Amino acid sequence: MLYGTSGKILRVDLTNRTTRVETFDEEFYRLYPGGKALAAYILLRELPRGTEPFDPANILIFANGVLTGAPFSTATRFSAVARSPLTYAYGESEAAGYWGPELKNAGWEAIVITGRASSPVYLWIHNDHVEIRDARHLWGREPLEVQETIRAELGDKLIRVLQIGIGGENLVRFAGMTNELRHFAARAGIGAVMGSKNLRAVAVRGTGRYADFAYDAKGVGALGPVLAKRVKEHPQAWDLQHKGTPGLIDTLNAAGILPTRNFHQGAFEQVDEIKWEAYEKQLLTARRSCYACAVRCKREVKVEDRYQVSDAYGGPEYESVDSFGPNCAISDLQAIAKANELCNRYVLDTISCGSTIAFAMECFEHGLIGLKETGGIELRFGNAEAMLKMIEMIARREGIGNLLAEGTRRAAKVIGGDAKFFAMHVKGQELPMHDPRGKVGVGLGYAINEAGADHLTSVHDPMIANPDSVGFKGAAPLGIEPVPPREISARKARNYYIVENWVSAEKVTGMCFFGPAPRSFIQIDELVNALRAATGWDITLQEVLRIGERATNLARAFNVREGFSRKDDVLPERLHQPLESGALTGVAIPKAEFEEMLTELYRLKGWDPQTTMPSREKLRELGIEWVADMLEKTKDG
Repeated sequence: MLYGTSGKILRVDLTNRTTRVETFDEEFYRLYPGGKALAAYILLRELPRGTEPFDPANILIFANGVLTGAPFSTATRFSAVARSPLTYAYGESEAAGYWGPELKNAGWEAIVITGRASSPVYLWIHNDHVEIRDARHLWGREPLEVQETIRAELGDKLIRVLQIGIGGENLVRFAGMTNELRHFAARAGIGAVMGSKNLRAVAVRGTGRYADFAYDAKGVGALGPVLAKRVKEHPQAWDLQHKGTPGLIDTLNAAGILPTRNFHQGAFEQVDEIKWEAYEKQLLTARRSCYACAVRCKREVKVEDRYQVSDAYGGPEYESVDSFGPNCAISDLQAIAKANELCNRYVLDTISCGSTIAFAMECFEHGLIGLKETGGIELRFGNAEAMLKMIEMIARREGIGNLLAEGTRRAAKVIGGDAKFFAMHVKGQELPMHDPRGKVGVGLGYAINEAGADHLTSVHDPMIANPDSVGFKGAAPLGIEPVPPREISARKARNYYIVENWVSAEKVTGMCFFGPAPRSFIQIDELVNALRAATGWDITLQEVLRIGERATNLARAFNVREGFSRKDDVLPERLHQPLESGALTGVAIPKAEFEEMLTELYRLKGWDPQTTMPSREKLRELGIEWVADMLEKTKDG
């Protein structure tokens, strides 16, 4: 008997407006338990090679983790996966909130969507009842209206709604999805794939509970009160509860790795105007949470002053504060909050959107675009009004916004000249707001991640650099060693390899990045024990790491099949140049040394250092040798 899962996948064909149920057995479940592993398996196995991201044949997958919906803190996340329209690679985004647990409570592990509806629709799931409903009256409306309308139509205020916005409708290549208006699966343009299918929303109501699936429900539930108490005592968890991610502004600025002016600089001269104390005083109205989570890291803000900012869409996280703040040289917190609200209303990735605008500002200042292209807008660093106008134009694909909606890589090719040097991306996905010149393991993650630049691929170097720190002690069972954040070495590659497998396993199990050690307060053995209680498996930590590694290899195999290789695992040239301000002024990532470390990482992974193809031996070790057969056929063909 299966435990920890219903064993059910919902298949939806929007072209033919049909649905069906697929089930899986224990053998399949042990290999692809959920989340990233399940989604990557389906995408690799079923998507025809060369399928265009906006082709109806592209597969859109929502997959819960093994522990998604368990009654303890941070067990909330689901993976959203498709071929990315931003990178053309494996595309992945995760979100917490309430929708994933609700899908679990409705008895579904995943939804696999193909085809394209002839007119806008939304999917309604109520336990075993599944219905494709008309959504023409919802198209073009804001998420708040859409959520309220769906709940009113279906007569239930507890329905959880996952939806796109105008950005997804208009196929902005970095459009995302939101649930409960405040929780976002924002990266890789998966929302644009959803929009291309004329699917506006997926509404879910489930009356089950996680205990219905668990092998030892009491064992799983016992972790809840333990963690709720520990949140108040653990320094990292307490910091997240008190400040949330905006508290990082001060820390990263002091360290000289706060991206400023499109990653030219590592410190912002007006940081006092946007740091946590200013945020708390000027913006903060409430602290919100996700399903069953005591951390409460979500900030909610409201402004009724120079700008009107609704509290319906949450508040800016660290990434948003920096991408629309220092990276665009803007110190007006109200304008930053408004930028975040606009992105959340249109459901755009704030990282890619802010980075794309910073790129355009640099192009403007170097004369590569002018007032003619911008429609008379002085698109310079520090111009808050220009930044806000660009968000509107991008979401609606108006004027130059139509070009910027394509992302920095495509925009740079059209603009030409030196624009390519101003486009801060990997594989087409814009860099998050963490400068790897001060933590080179993050740079490894940017370069090697199958979905493009991502800051949640591994653990950031400072967390595990000091052997006396809470983070390092929490991670000690993984077998890592303390390595300075800026060290470039085989030791750094080995640390990265181990922790990447752990973080990938979090994506398979449905855990938030702010839950397990080393990032936060759930100890590694506690998570392994929770998996044992949920599934009934006598699983070990090494098996958990192998689950994560298997998921990563499936995603890498997808990229290799689609023509990606080592030439795509590269950092923007700017990161190999010295920082211009801050505590690390003059520091760069030496390219030759970085490449040597990357080669060592490929060796540890069992990947060819040029093609990056996983070896047959590695795939056999992971129990997925069929992937080697597929890749060899691709190579021969």
